[in-house]
Amino acid sequence: MFRSGYWDDDPMNGVMSGSMFRHGAARRFDEYYRCYPVAMMPGPERENVNHGGKVIMPPSALDKLTRLHITYPMLFELHNGARERLTHAGVLEFIAEEGKIYLPFWLMQTLLLEPGDLVQVKSTDLPPGQFIKLQAQSTSFLDISDPKAVLENAFRNFSCLTKGDVFTFAYNDQVYEMAVLETKPSTDTNAISVLETDLEVDFAPPVGYEEPQRPSGTSTPRSGVGNKLPSGGLLHPHGTMAQAINYAAIAPESTDAAAGARAVSSNFLTGGQRLNAKKGSKTSTPKPSTPTPGTTNPQHPPPVRKTNGPQPLRIGHNQLFFGYPIKPVKKRDESGQVLEDKPRFQGAGQTLRGKKKDTSGSATPT
Repeated sequence: MFRSGYWDDDPMNGVMSGSMFRHGAARRFDEYYRCYPVAMMPGPERENVNHGGKVIMPPSALDKLTRLHITYPMLFELHNGARERLTHAGVLEFIAEEGKIYLPFWLMQTLLLEPGDLVQVKSTDLPPGQFIKLQAQSTSFLDISDPKAVLENAFRNFSCLTKGDVFTFAYNDQVYEMAVLETKPSTDTNAISVLETDLEVDFAPPVGYEEPQRPSGTSTPRSGVGNKLPSGGLLHPHGTMAQAINYAAIAPESTDAAAGARAVSSNFLTGGQRLNAKKGSKTSTPKPSTPTPGTTNPQHPPPVRKTNGPQPLRIGHNQLFFGYPIKPVKKRDESGQVLEDKPRFQGAGQTLRGKKKDTSGSATPT
């Protein structure tokens, strides 16, 4: 039965008060549990717990933590004394069976634990994180369009991170592994809290990533040119772009190209043959185009190369060509003569009510 004034003469009054527990108490939560992965926990599968940084402890742990006046958020050191491994984690729920603790699978891999092994759990305090450096364990992380938003969503399942951890998170039905390379501020345990803090994140190149090789000299100006650029643009190893593709040779003036094309494609380059040739005419009889039996195949003349028309455009790698100069075709009449453009909208206009003024000044209607 409660008696008032029973604790008035307590010699330990003020020595073991609650304020002492909150400001570096001598007592500390320290228990041993049998560890198991989250996948072995009874009930439906909880994927967010398996890819997070929080553990599930028994109800007796909550009862002891409340009596010890542990500061919030509750953070714990996880020790594997047999392998001398240490990491940190938060707590999600207190629904595990007595004597058991359920860990995410990546935490068991970090601590080198097997299902049923003993793990030591101690309460601790960690400073808010300021900086963290991460390294993806696969180049597939580069395929994520917005890694900042993905990591912010993944960190909701974490309370703290320790240097050397390789945690996992799920995105688009794919599991990604991320290693913690550096944490700030620096502490003895190299661990930080990621709750309610502005965390600066830096990324190291993913494991297996190789820098793309860039061809040297493709966009570097010639030495000795200085800062002056020619009118044709930036200099290439062969000069300007027009010089690099030999523009003068493959793109002559449009009038010359048209004349050369008509000349080469004409069917009347040589003299014609008369059907009723007169006797004594010096014209030779054309040779038949069909070979006669027993004779060898005649030598076909080599194809005529168009020297005046546009030539095939072959430019180097990573180069652009924006087309030939355009010259409008002049209009011609039925006889083939070029029609000159007549000036338009010139001369006096016509009115419906035109009037003529005589010398006397009287106006006479037309």
